[in-house]
Amino acid sequence: MECIIFVGGNSEPKLPDGIDAEGAYIIAADSGYINCLELGLKPDLAIGDFDSLGFEPHICETKVFPKEKDDTDLMLAVRYALEKGFKDITILGALGGRFDHTFANVQALAFILENGAIGKIVSCNERISLLKPGKYTFEKREGYSLSFFAYSEEVKDFSVCGTKYFVENKALRNSFPIGISNEILNEAKVSFKKGILLAVESKIN
Repeated sequence: MECIIFVGGNSEPKLPDGIDAEGAYIIAADSGYINCLELGLKPDLAIGDFDSLGFEPHICETKVFPKEKDDTDLMLAVRYALEKGFKDITILGALGGRFDHTFANVQALAFILENGAIGKIVSCNERISLLKPGKYTFEKREGYSLSFFAYSEEVKDFSVCGTKYFVENKALRNSFPIGISNEILNEAKVSFKKGILLAVESKIN
């Protein structure tokens, strides 16, 4: 069962392609509650300090926290999802706002990965994921680019094929961007042996 977390970044006019809320457990983090309702969805849980929302929701289970806390509202939601055993966590509404919030949201993906689950940040224009060493396939999406970054200090033995620009057994470092805006020809096959890889699919037209 998938868990979908709504946060209070830019709202979407519709659910992003490939996201199906049917049967998913939905968490609204603070003002993500509004983003959720605007798409016609009722959350199973609303969580946070609700300083951005301005009121405590009453149409679903609610967990209220003080404003002075270490965790962001998203991290509260992520911790709850992990405690409930969810292994597939999708975060919506996490892009398009302040950079500090956006970067913190990406760090939440790292926390999800460290705790044995798979997380992704998805919008109608982008899909962001953090990957452990292994082999992965990315399907071609018309009008989208594919970029890779070292999230850890180094990603070792990185290879990608099925793309316009391909490499084999290359080291990626987090101090230099080299994997920007690649193009998938049919499907991209990616592998690496050490490190944490940040993958970004971005709509370009």
